[in-house]
Amino acid sequence: MAIFALQSPAGGFLDEDMVHFNKHFDEWCVQFESYEDATIIAESFEQRESVVIVEITPLSYPQYFFHNLQGTVHATRQLEDKIICIVEPQMGANFRIAICDLKTKRVRLTQARYRSVLSVEGAFANFSIDRENQR
Repeated sequence: MAIFALQSPAGGFLDEDMVHFNKHFDEWCVQFESYEDATIIAESFEQRESVVIVEITPLSYPQYFFHNLQGTVHATRQLEDKIICIVEPQMGANFRIAICDLKTKRVRLTQARYRSVLSVEGAFANFSIDRENQR
């Protein structure tokens, strides 16, 4: 399910007061269920070019909803109620797989570290929530 939000060119998201922009997207930000609804509000601003409509999908949730997920997210996929990500915690660091729980909003990194993109992609493609829970 996609949701839409209004973002300033500086990156903040429109707050519920419809005047201020939050640095992070959170429950206080205005959310729309359709692009058309977001457009109606965006067009009501005097300087329309100062507001961008952003679509947030389950695969982009880590960027918006999991602020404690540090590093660069290279790939995402959804398994059940979890978003699985390939993360590079710091530039040049080993890759990790992160499990982002949509229900609890918790992030957990697997213990395995991967030196190359090929090795992490193989693990990512074959990742199973059931196998990870057995560890």
